[in-house]
Formats: sequence, structure tokens, C-alpha cells
Amino acid sequence: MTAHAATSQLPRCFIKLVEVKALTTLSTSEIYRRIAAGTFPAQVTLGPKSVAWLESEVHKWCEDRIAARRGEAA
Repeated sequence: MTAHAATSQLPRCFIKLVEVKALTTLSTSEIYRRIAAGTFPAQVTLGPKSVAWLESEVHKWCEDRIAARRGEAA
């Protein structure tokens, strides 16, 4: 199985900024600051005035924060 085939089988779910903020408790400005710093998943452009995030990437970011607190390898 190719890498493309493997990723195309994964379920994808887009979430909007309101849900990203609810999941992370970060403010809008902090989310964009961390995106610019490369420490938070970047948004996906859906259209000229619409962006969203991959839910799985945001959840992974949250899990990585928990693992870091515990001193575990992410």
C-alpha cells in the first residue's frame, strides 16, 4: 500500500476556529501566533474567506501537550 493510499483511507474532519478554541482553550491571537512559530497545526484554506483545521491534528497537538507534561516522548 502506498503512503497516499494509506492517508486517503483515514477519516478527515474539518473544524472551525470556534471548536479549535474550545478544544485548546487558546485565544484566536495565540493560535495564530503558534501557527506562525510552527508550534501549532496550520489551517487549511477551504475557500477565499474560509479556513478550517483538521480535527485529528488539533487532537494530536493536545495529546502532545499532555505527553510533554508527563515527560513522555510524543
